[in-house]
Amino acid sequence: MSDSVPEATAQEEPVEVEPAYDPAAPAPLAVPRTPTGNAEVDAQLERLGDADHLATDGHVEVYEDVHRGLRDALTALDARPGPPAPSPSYDQRAPSPSYGNRS
Repeated sequence: MSDSVPEATAQEEPVEVEPAYDPAAPAPLAVPRTPTGNAEVDAQLERLGDADHLATDGHVEVYEDVHRGLRDALTALDARPGPPAPSPSYDQRAPSPSYGNRS
């Protein structure tokens, strides 16, 4: 038998380590996006929120996609038929001769 006393094993408490700051990590920009009332445009503006979850080098793809979508929405507005043109008058009289002669 041994006269030695077993050493008490100290229970180590878990050490919480804060994550290291990574300046390249994605960080939400929290830019407010106000609805425009145009569903196509609003969908593109919401797509900008996807950049909040990407590293900086991924932003370009989102921005180009949104730019393309906004350009397409504007082009579609130009392609919509506008109000009908006024019909030409069937009464094509020459101006009154009194227009050229002033007293």
